Amino acid sequence: MGMKLLKLKYHVAAFLRVLMYKVLFGRHFSLGGGTTFRRFFNIYLEKGATIKIGRDCFFNHSCSVNALEKITIGDQCIFGENVKIYDHNHRFADVEVKIKSQGFATMPVTIGSRCWFGSNVVVLKGACIGNNCVIGAGCVIAQDIPDDTIVTTDRLLKIEKIRR
Repeated sequence: MGMKLLKLKYHVAAFLRVLMYKVLFGRHFSLGGGTTFRRFFNIYLEKGATIKIGRDCFFNHSCSVNALEKITIGDQCIFGENVKIYDHNHRFADVEVKIKSQGFATMPVTIGSRCWFGSNVVVLKGACIGNNCVIGAGCVIAQDIPDDTIVTTDRLLKIEKIRR
């Protein structure tokens, strides 16, 4: 019974937050039916940008989707804790100007349907991730990923004895 109440709480909170996003962002933000998220889910949407999230997606704790241009997410995607998606990054080429004053470079981000993102994944501007992809925990994606692909990082641990 306790878990059902907790899930109900998350769904009610998500519903209220979606209403707030729709009021704030209007037609620039769309969320498909059955999509939900847990605590600390954030949307950042600059004026003129769009975010479109498909049906039956799930965002775990502390995920964020940040658009200055356009982010599109397909149906039935699941996102582990702390996944971050950005369609922009800072410009920094001019050493005479503060980085925060140089503006941003943007490129749309597209994520297909039925994808699974492990915890702590970061998706950067210009990435196009196909359908049915698995992106392993801790990956940083800044390129195209074809359909039906598993992406992981090299996680070899170096284990050695303490020398006394």
